[in-house]
Amino acid sequence: MTKPDDRRAREREEIAARVASFKATQEKFERERDEYFRKTLADASKPQRPSFWS
Repeated sequence: MTKPDDRRAREREEIAARVASFKATQEKFERERDEYFRKTLADASKPQRPSFWS
C-alpha cells in the first residue's frame, strides 16, 4: 500500500475502535439503567410501614 492508503486504513481502524468503544459504553449504561429500574420497582412494590410504627 502507499502512504495515503496506509493512513486511511489506520484512520478507519481508529474510527472502528472508537465506534466499538462508544457502543460498549452505551450498552453498559443501558444495562445499568435497566438494573436501577428493576431495583427501584422492586423496592417500591414492597409494603413498608412508616418508621414511627416500629
